Amino acid sequence: KIFWSDKFDLVANFSAHKHVRSEKDKISVEALIRNNVYGAIKILELCAKRPPSHFFSVSTDKAANPVNLMGASKSLMEKLIISKQHEFRVSTARFANVAFSNGSLLEGFINRINKNQPLSCPSDIKRFFVSPVQSGQICLLATFLGDTGNIFFPKLDIDNDQIYFKDIAIDFLKENKLEPVIVSSEKDAKSFDILAKPEKHPIFFFKSDTSGEKTYEEFYTNDEVIDLEKYNSLGFIKTTPKEVSFDGVKYDFETVFENPNSTKEDIVKVIKKYVPTLNHIERGK
Repeated sequence: KIFWSDKFDLVANFSAHKHVRSEKDKISVEALIRNNVYGAIKILELCAKRPPSHFFSVSTDKAANPVNLMGASKSLMEKLIISKQHEFRVSTARFANVAFSNGSLLEGFINRINKNQPLSCPSDIKRFFVSPVQSGQICLLATFLGDTGNIFFPKLDIDNDQIYFKDIAIDFLKENKLEPVIVSSEKDAKSFDILAKPEKHPIFFFKSDTSGEKTYEEFYTNDEVIDLEKYNSLGFIKTTPKEVSFDGVKYDFETVFENPNSTKEDIVKVIKKYVPTLNHIERGK
């Protein structure tokens, strides 16, 4: 109703399941696909009927060489959007973890400290980070810069600009005038008397064992054509559109969703049909 109420120059899609832990089970994955894939299809079909001057949608660095279903759903979303690049102007942006955003590492730390709970995080995971303001700037610039079909990303170095979660945790505690106390188990973390030692705070580091988590992220793959020269702070991927049947995508997923005997693995097979680079990491956790 909003779309048909006026003529819009710019249509921007920020709706998304954005967390890897959105893939807990078959129902969770269905919700993820309906938002990230079906939602994009619905907006793109509206835009085809009344083309805007600019269409933009948020993607993720996890769309590059995806190992989780969230990233793969965004990779498929990119393919759907790029398939329309000659009908109206389209662009997307892959960016990093947004510090302090809902469900993020640092927001979780704040909530735990406020509840006098210990901190914990994987020791072997590193990520790119941007601030909330930077994420907005990336989206805004990606909407208007470049050519139709470009996928933008911040020009961050994969080796020098990714930060280990464990280092963020230590710095965060020190910034909050707390002395980190590294404990060797979850049990020790929970038994630490925080109220008796308010100047100290326990933290437990562990090796990552969650489905869909890889130890690092990347903004583009070796197969993608990139431009790192045109802009100071942003790079972009030059894409080649391939026709994707929107009805075919929905039919393939609905066949699995409506089958009471289907499993999460059956959904993975459908995603791989459209995103063959998916190398799904399943650890049952």
